[in-house]
Amino acid sequence: MAAAPHSPRPSMRELIQRRRRAAFLGRTAELDAYRRNFALGTDDPAYRFLFHVRGNAGIGKSSLLRELERIAREHHALTVRIDDSVSGAVEVIAAVSARSGELGHPLKAVDRLLNTYRQRRHEAESALGTPGGDTTDQGAPSPAARVTAQAALTGLGMLPVVGAFAGALDPAQVAEGADRLRTVLSARLRSHDDVQLVLDPVSVLTPVFVAEVGRVAEQVPWVALFLDTYERTAPFLDRWLCDLLAGERYGALPGNVVVTLAGQRSLDPAYWADWADLVVDLPLAPFSESETRAFLSGRGVQSESVVRDVLRLSHGLPVLVSTLAESAAQAGAVDDPSTTAVERFLKWEGDPVRRAAALAGALPRRLDEDVFRAVAGESAAHLFGWLRALPFVDVRGGRAQYHDVVRAPMLRLQRTTSADRWRAAHERLAQCHSGRRETEGQGLAPHLRWSEEGWRAARLEETYHQLCANPREVLPAVLRDGIDACDEGPEVARRWADTVAAAGDDSDAAVLREWGTGLLAALRDEERGTITVLDMLLRQAGLADYERAKALWVRGQAHRLRRQYAEAFADYDRAIELAPQAPRPYTGRAVIHRDLGAFDRALEDHDRACALASDGERAIGHRGETYRVAGRLDEALADFDRALDIAPTTTWALASRADVLRRLGRPHEALTDLDRALALEPDYIWALVRRSRLRRALGDTDGGLADLDRAQDLSPEDPWLMGERGETLRERGRYAEAVAQYDRALELDPAYTWALGSRALAQHALGRSDLALADLDRALAMDPDYAWARARRAEIVAVSAGNQEGSG
Repeated sequence: MAAAPHSPRPSMRELIQRRRRAAFLGRTAELDAYRRNFALGTDDPAYRFLFHVRGNAGIGKSSLLRELERIAREHHALTVRIDDSVSGAVEVIAAVSARSGELGHPLKAVDRLLNTYRQRRHEAESALGTPGGDTTDQGAPSPAARVTAQAALTGLGMLPVVGAFAGALDPAQVAEGADRLRTVLSARLRSHDDVQLVLDPVSVLTPVFVAEVGRVAEQVPWVALFLDTYERTAPFLDRWLCDLLAGERYGALPGNVVVTLAGQRSLDPAYWADWADLVVDLPLAPFSESETRAFLSGRGVQSESVVRDVLRLSHGLPVLVSTLAESAAQAGAVDDPSTTAVERFLKWEGDPVRRAAALAGALPRRLDEDVFRAVAGESAAHLFGWLRALPFVDVRGGRAQYHDVVRAPMLRLQRTTSADRWRAAHERLAQCHSGRRETEGQGLAPHLRWSEEGWRAARLEETYHQLCANPREVLPAVLRDGIDACDEGPEVARRWADTVAAAGDDSDAAVLREWGTGLLAALRDEERGTITVLDMLLRQAGLADYERAKALWVRGQAHRLRRQYAEAFADYDRAIELAPQAPRPYTGRAVIHRDLGAFDRALEDHDRACALASDGERAIGHRGETYRVAGRLDEALADFDRALDIAPTTTWALASRADVLRRLGRPHEALTDLDRALALEPDYIWALVRRSRLRRALGDTDGGLADLDRAQDLSPEDPWLMGERGETLRERGRYAEAVAQYDRALELDPAYTWALGSRALAQHALGRSDLALADLDRALAMDPDYAWARARRAEIVAVSAGNQEGSG
């Protein structure tokens, strides 16, 4: 007789989930409200897509969120839970995309755009050294158009205040041509979406995110998103989340998306007042006495004296009820009602090694086995598994984290019991993270370290522990780090500022709390947050001359990204006064001159930067870019060769050199460079389009179309790419299909005059001369200096007149 098959053994994760469900107490009304919502269906007027769980720390919000997530899964929902490890909308989008991919529903378009954003963000950080376009056969642009093109090349537009730069160019000329031609030239020379992606990633990423979530929502019954510890992320997410749910700015989410927020405070009425009737508010109160007694009974705690002590010490706070129940079940009694909840837990733990380990584990913000060993010592290292199972310890992403309501009193106890031990422990932890930082930084150039997550995370934890150990001594160096954090962008700056604020709270250091509060308040302004922080550092941080110069050139770059040229020039000039041997402010100032068409001035600054950084590929490459834009191709090629000898994997330099080689009549070498650039960065849209053109010119039309297909997969709503496809179809004689592509491009960008001109050629080839002339007239109305369009119009008129004469 065959043996019955064995049932598969449950995994550790399944066992933990079962025990948590078995231990979960109360919250029946909240669970029923959430469960009923799935039964209603999206067409029911009572259906709600937004829930808000709120209550004090330790009230059980995270535990309830886990139960709600379980209910959603019972209804076959795709669920994603996010905590306060994210600090902005971009990180939320990335986290949802990552989790959705893990569950078998990848958001491919989001992933591609996120990858492009990170790459373009790094290029912009390096003084916007991205390649642009070239001179085309549609006629030479006017001087004003050339100036505008330089702005487009680096992803900046023009500003009317440019006229303040006397002698750089004719301000009236720029004012006349800038608005008219910026979109056209940036579209022709490089996807203008790159500009918006760097300056405002949320506005570019969110519509794609909404579309991808909509696609996934068609494949599953429900999509359930959970945002835990929302009190921490609300300042950075409120506006975005309101706009996302409203559906007017980014596109409409499908009705089967259910969002649940969990935080300590009520939703900010400044953002959520109009949503009051649409939000299911789930305020959590402490456990009642009957609920607490039921919980203790389920854990085997029957002694009335112990129950009374737990009731008094926990105040019904679920996390403390659970903690005290675990300890009381082992100790059998509570004999010291005057002790705090933390002291009571430690007293119940009779093993002195475990007692010390429980306290030590509270010191890091997050801990893994190595961090635990550093703070608890080798003798207690084996207790890490025990620590992870404690009821107030949550495990997120493989790392353990104490619940705030337990961690805070544990920190206070250690800080007030022995200042020396407190300092020594944090110094050991700082040293642990310092070692990790050094490992992560191996092989990284200094200017790339803050852009690498591994190095950055280790540095921030090292900073936290250094501040906790020696707040006043360490603060000046930490503020200097803030310059690099701002250089990397607002999300990194927020993480750095949050580290300062957390160290202030946990070490009870007023100077850190003051700085942390001010920095975080400044960074709530998404437009000028980093500029305000740099203002604060320049006013109060006690910087040396070189550090002050660095803050100035970082602020100058921030101004330049926002097209605030006067402020940018002032910052770069002052930085050069303070640190005349630093190459970067010269490069930054050179790029502005290049944007404004003042190539001689730009090259003077480039030359100085290159002399100061003789082995610096950035300074040399940026000078090559200016030579390229100015049409000095041999000099551009020499600089790109030199820059790529130093850093062979610089993709934008490869793409720019390819453009130079093509214009020098060396198309096969240009193709090799573009192949290399795309091997390193497969989603580089500008290089894909350039390679498409080059392949077509070399007779490989199929290869050119394949590159355009790839580019359009990456950016399906880009009018520039639609125009490129139209051009390819026109070249192959497929005029009707070409017209359809130009039509779509012009729907998305009515000011795309290049597409109007090309559509005119296709219409003329189809015998529709009247439509061709209408397109050219429209293009010339927008740009009277469009010489190519004027010439084509004259040709069509002449041909039409000749045809009429011949037929007569």
